[in-house]
Amino acid sequence: MHWENILYVLSSILFIFGIKKLSHPRTARSGNLIASLGMVIAVITTLVVSKNISYELIGIGIIIGSIIGAFFAVRVEMTQMPQMVAIFNGFGGIASALVAAAEFINPSDALSLFSLSTISLSVFVGTLTFTGSFIAFGKLQGFVSGKPIVFPGQQLLNGLLAISVIGLAVYIVLFPENFNIFYTLVALSAVIGITLTIPIGGADMPVVISLLNSYSGIAAASTGFILDNNALIISGALVGASGLILTNIMCKGMNRSLANVIFGAVGLEQDLGSDGEAKEINIKSYSTEEAAIIFDTADKIIVVPGYGLAVAQAQHAMREVADYLSGKGKKVLYAIHPVAGRMPGHMNVLLAEANVPYDQLKDLDQVNNEFEDCDVALVIGANDVVNPAARHDASSPIYGMPILDVDKSQTVIINKRTMNTGFAGVQNELFGYDNSIMVFGDAKDMLQQLLKDLKEL
Repeated sequence: MHWENILYVLSSILFIFGIKKLSHPRTARSGNLIASLGMVIAVITTLVVSKNISYELIGIGIIIGSIIGAFFAVRVEMTQMPQMVAIFNGFGGIASALVAAAEFINPSDALSLFSLSTISLSVFVGTLTFTGSFIAFGKLQGFVSGKPIVFPGQQLLNGLLAISVIGLAVYIVLFPENFNIFYTLVALSAVIGITLTIPIGGADMPVVISLLNSYSGIAAASTGFILDNNALIISGALVGASGLILTNIMCKGMNRSLANVIFGAVGLEQDLGSDGEAKEINIKSYSTEEAAIIFDTADKIIVVPGYGLAVAQAQHAMREVADYLSGKGKKVLYAIHPVAGRMPGHMNVLLAEANVPYDQLKDLDQVNNEFEDCDVALVIGANDVVNPAARHDASSPIYGMPILDVDKSQTVIINKRTMNTGFAGVQNELFGYDNSIMVFGDAKDMLQQLLKDLKEL
């Protein structure tokens, strides 16, 4: 075994341990460092064993990349993390596609049928990931409508594009000297990335992000075969496999198939009554002073964070309220739904930033039994993941999705800025329940005022 393969195996082991540690907020930081060390070893090994490379250009690339990375690390807010992840997925995909394209246009050796096949796969998946990721970024950032964008014949168009791409890839393998066909493959791959992503609504963004992450790994692994680089093959396969596993977890969290996520266009439907009119619900609006009295008499409190908490940057204010309540001898837990927020693990990352104790964070399966003897469930900016319609309304687009059973609590206090629907585009019947009350306003402002009112009791 050559020495470089030994180092590649070492880097792969570090990748695996790093991914394992990323599964929990407590160990995520060390997992990131371990995986980064593995990547450093793999990159240095590749540079040492490679021939006919320009270290000057590589150095310039490292400097430019480091500056961009540092800029993002300093400037990007936690609420913008989903957008950044989407962009990074796109960059990973296009990097693989560009390397594969360079090898096709200017090959170092004669290209075999296998090499031409992997080049076609890498270019297709990488380019699709790039355009799809930037559409996802646009939806998350608001440049593109978060609602599903659909039009007649859309699925037929996607099918024709897919067949065309397969045909072009076969032609390239058989007749690699035709560059125009190759460029057409790149263009159609970019179009497919757009047409596959625009019909997906905001409710499904966590699934889309994890799926695009998997695509970027597949593209990287394909490029690894092209370059005969074991580290790239292994790391790409790890990213691809972990992304698919996470996508499956997200789909189970919504009780939907991947095909339904991609083609279901959730967010177009409206929650209508039997007469075709939108259902009306009667809400009870309370002040923070009234809510403080309810908290003061409670013994067990479960906080349900959602995207509204992230938008308001209210995680620190929430922790301060929870710390005050815990200091009064009350039990405080956080209920984390797997698809709360805009990316997998969004709420865990957000609360970890505010130094919320890890033992207070409970997943859906752990916490749902806790609501039956809960005095107060505080819902901050969550909507679809607490909608009881998912349990009984077969006409609802979220029917069958596992939800947090906050309605079983003695009192449900819901904070929202407006009565707008969630990402799925349906009304939440929880808001009209007898045990539910609404406290309107920005989450951060509301929590800060709530803490003042609690201290004055």
